[in-house]
This record gives sequence, C-alpha cells and structure tokens, in this order.
Amino acid sequence: MDRQASPRLLVIRRDNIGDLVCTTPLLRALRRQLPQARIECLVTRYNQAVLGGNPDIDALHAYTKAKHREAGETLPGIYGRRIATILDLRRRRFDRVLLPGGGHSSALRFARWVAPQEVLVRDDRDRVAGPHEVEQCCHLLVRMGLDYEAPPPRVMPGEAEAAAMRARLARNRTPWPRRLIALHISARKPSQRWPAERFAALARRLAAEDAGTAFLLLWAPGGQDDPLHPGDDEKAQAVLAAAGNLPVQPVPTLRLEELIAALSLADLVVCGDGGAMHLAAGLGKPIVALFGQSDAARWRPWAVPQRVLQAPSRTVEDIPVGDVFEAVRSLMEEAVQTTASDAGPDGAAAGAPEEGRS
Repeated sequence: MDRQASPRLLVIRRDNIGDLVCTTPLLRALRRQLPQARIECLVTRYNQAVLGGNPDIDALHAYTKAKHREAGETLPGIYGRRIATILDLRRRRFDRVLLPGGGHSSALRFARWVAPQEVLVRDDRDRVAGPHEVEQCCHLLVRMGLDYEAPPPRVMPGEAEAAAMRARLARNRTPWPRRLIALHISARKPSQRWPAERFAALARRLAAEDAGTAFLLLWAPGGQDDPLHPGDDEKAQAVLAAAGNLPVQPVPTLRLEELIAALSLADLVVCGDGGAMHLAAGLGKPIVALFGQSDAARWRPWAVPQRVLQAPSRTVEDIPVGDVFEAVRSLMEEAVQTTASDAGPDGAAAGAPEEGRS
C-alpha cells in the first residue's frame, strides 16, 4: 500500500471489551504507517468508551445490540438507528473494511452493507504472527502491504471522568497513598471468580507489609440475581467486611467510563481475565492476572509488566492467596528497579521504551 496515499479505512469490531482493546494496537500501527489515512471504527454502544478520545482514529460510530437495549428503548427504534448508521457509512465510500475479529456472520453483513472496495477478514493465515489476539489482529498489516508491528494497546481515560474520580478518592485519602492497588472482583465466567475472602486476605497481607498501601475495590454493581446484568454488590460487601479497618475505597462502576477512570489512578491492578484486565493493559498498568478456563497465550495482558497465574485445574478459585501476594510483591519490586535504572544523571526518570514488556 502506498504510504503517502489517503485511503479511507473502516475497522469493525463488534464483540467484547477486551477484544476491542486488543484491536487498538492495530489502530496505532495503521496511524503510524498511514498518517494520511482516514481511519474510522464501528463498534457497539456497550464498548464504545474503549475508543473514546483515541488519537489514532478520525471517527467513531456505534450501534446498539438488541440484547443491550435499555429501559424505554424499542426494537424498532434500535433497528431504525442501525439502518441510519449503515447508510451514513455507505455514503462515506470506504476503500477497505477491516474485520480483525474474524469472519463472523454479523460482521460480514455489516461489511457488505457498507459496500467498500475491499473487505479484509482476519483468518487462519494470520496465526503465523503468533498465538496472541494482538499479534493476529496486527498481521492484517502484512496483508495490506505494510510492516508488521504489534505496539501496546491504548485506552484514554476521559479527563473529566478521571478528575472527578481522583477528587472523589482524595476526599477519603489524605494524603494520597504511596501505592494504590486496584482489586477488581467481578468476572463474567464462574471459573474466573476469586472468592471475596481471598481478596480481603490479600489486602491484609499487602497492607501489613507496607502501611503506605491503599486499595480500590472495583466491581460491577447490582445483585447476582439480575438476569440481564448480574452484579457483585454482595461480594463487595463481603470483601469490605472481611477487610475491616484497612484503607479500602469501594468504587462500584456502573459505566465503562468510570471503570477506565478508576483504573487509570491505580499503580497496580489485580483482576481476573476479562475486560478490566485489558483496559488496565491499555492504560499501561502492571497487572497480576488470574486466569481460569481462558487461553493465557492468546489473552494475557499485552505489552505491560505482568504476572499471569493459572491453576492446574484452570479454576481461579484454586489460586492460593500466597501466590497472588508473591506476584504482586514481585511486580512492585520490578517497578522499583525499573524506575531506578531509568533515572537520569540528575535523578529524573528517563522515558521508558514504548513497547514495554509483552
């Protein structure tokens, strides 16, 4: 592809939060290699906050899946807006539509309706790049005649959201803690759920080792019996009760923007494999990731300092507190050593390599 040209590209990614985060390296590479291109994305309303403020794209389009409709929304209204979005995209006359999530029937339908000159679908040919989701997404670059690269993911917290979250935490944490560790306790799959008492026990051990440590307790709000959006209010209360007087700030995150803002303030994140883990990676955070049935080679955090823990049973509940504690401590020691090695002659930290650790 001529790198001086100005192609009009549409990237469609209509699945989960983590999948979309793992597509942001492709967007970064496209912007770097095709600086004159017009790059637009079509995503769902559910995950569009992942790309909010992303400097690598020129426009963001979102539609609502029927299963995500909110109170007061009708199916005819949802489908009517979807048709309007498709017609708008069709008028933009894209040169190429990219489907980095593969050839799912719904994504292919969208691509056909948009009617670009060419549709590029990720398939088995892209596995040569490696096992990770990011690697295979970015292999589409090669098929476009560009250079292969797989840069770090990028998620941008909204400035207003981040400022409001910091102010909220500062009201309860004066002075600001020396180290703020986020504990994200929600997980969609049962095999990825670590018990409440384990999170509390981990916090107690970390606080006992360093009195300057405070914690963000993050979870999806709501009751477990909600058929559409089950939440972890009961689990969060159990963690808080077991944590006692520890400096734990509860932050239920009803909106994705709130979760991104809260994670952006943390120095380190402990979580199960899932959307929050990938958001933390997109924010450049060190992560201790607890894996259950998922394929860690494909879905581990990309390009950030990390420790991935997975029990032989592939059930998160079987990961001991001691293993997670040692993983957190190891990551914190690594951060101290990295800061010291990056310090310049006057003691100021030098810039870290962009690619980080993968």
